[in-house]
Amino acid sequence: MAGNLSFPTSVAFDDEGMVFVAESGLSFGGAEPGGRIWSVGPDGQRSLVAGGLRPPVNGLTWHEGALYVSEGGHPGRISRLNRDGTCTTVVDNLPGPGNYHTNMAAFGPDGKLYFSQGAMTNSGVVGLDAFGLGWLRKLPHAHDLPGLDIVLAGQQFETPDPFKGEGARMTTGAFMPFGTRGERGTRIARCLPCTSGVMRCDPTGSRLELVAWGFRNSYGLAFLADGTLLAVDQGPDDRGSRPIGNAPDLLYEVRAGSWYGWPDFIGGVPVTAPEFVPERGPRPAFVLANHDDLPAPERPLLRFPAHSAAVKLTATPETSEWKGLILVALFGDERPMTAPAGPRVGRSLAAINATDWTLDYLSGTFERPIDVAYNAIDDRVYVVDFGQFEVNADNSLTAAPGSGRLFMLSRAE
Repeated sequence: MAGNLSFPTSVAFDDEGMVFVAESGLSFGGAEPGGRIWSVGPDGQRSLVAGGLRPPVNGLTWHEGALYVSEGGHPGRISRLNRDGTCTTVVDNLPGPGNYHTNMAAFGPDGKLYFSQGAMTNSGVVGLDAFGLGWLRKLPHAHDLPGLDIVLAGQQFETPDPFKGEGARMTTGAFMPFGTRGERGTRIARCLPCTSGVMRCDPTGSRLELVAWGFRNSYGLAFLADGTLLAVDQGPDDRGSRPIGNAPDLLYEVRAGSWYGWPDFIGGVPVTAPEFVPERGPRPAFVLANHDDLPAPERPLLRFPAHSAAVKLTATPETSEWKGLILVALFGDERPMTAPAGPRVGRSLAAINATDWTLDYLSGTFERPIDVAYNAIDDRVYVVDFGQFEVNADNSLTAAPGSGRLFMLSRAE
């Protein structure tokens, strides 16, 4: 439907079915920095609605006459964007910068604005992988903020000190700034806002509260017709100071007050289990000492293959030609940055039957699908393709500005 987009992430529709697309604003490959929102006509022609947003723009949703934009920059925020391009900040000073950011927002049947906040780290510890990603080079350094009261188990992680040169070492604890120890028995009070959580507030941004905690990176949220809130969660990677191997991505029902296990459980299974032994480090140990004080970790509805990078999702009505499917965009692996060399996974759409939670895949000419959304006005599904983005053997990137596309799918295949 539309092409020549630079690393787009999101699509949304107004009450008449008009299409809006968000570009992330990431400057890979020399792309122009700063997030942008475009309206897209039936002929694929674009008109700029807003620019200069904090990159990466991770989410776009329509509610009561305006767009709500998730900006994952430093700090993260959610803004209300009117048709005339005027913009009002709804929630500001959200955690960042880090590995993950302020993510998708969705409005619930209670009229509240729900949004997810990713973890700052891979698995609770700021390590040299964060230095490689760039954000650890900035001051001050971010670290994870728990949504529930936690007690540290005292695990320490030693790395070279990239700031002091050859031979220098430093030790870092979980939920601590880089280079700060986290001693056993250290208590850390819950934070609001937190990382690794789903939160909600009024549409004006007031009365912010935690819904649930313990998602590593719940990039996508979606409400079903019955009011059930679903979230994807991207499993940890085999990298950094606390690598975890072969962790699947997950689909969860979000239950208020629950704990989803991060950083010590994956889909209810402890990270100490043999299935999660990494290739790039020792078997992980627990970093939290007070599991008994926390809710039992939730079990997922469904597991996706490890490193498939489940991102955003949409639910289609039973009455549509998509027949009540839940569709999930799978961005795909980022090997060798996130795991040792192996087969490519993802880069497709997952189709889920919610009656029995079975999983199938839809083929397409996608590079990196990152958003999928159902438009009730034309009964079609729209897919946002991030474009060419591959990690090379030396962890450098091959990324092509202008390679992103918006697809319009007319029927399930």
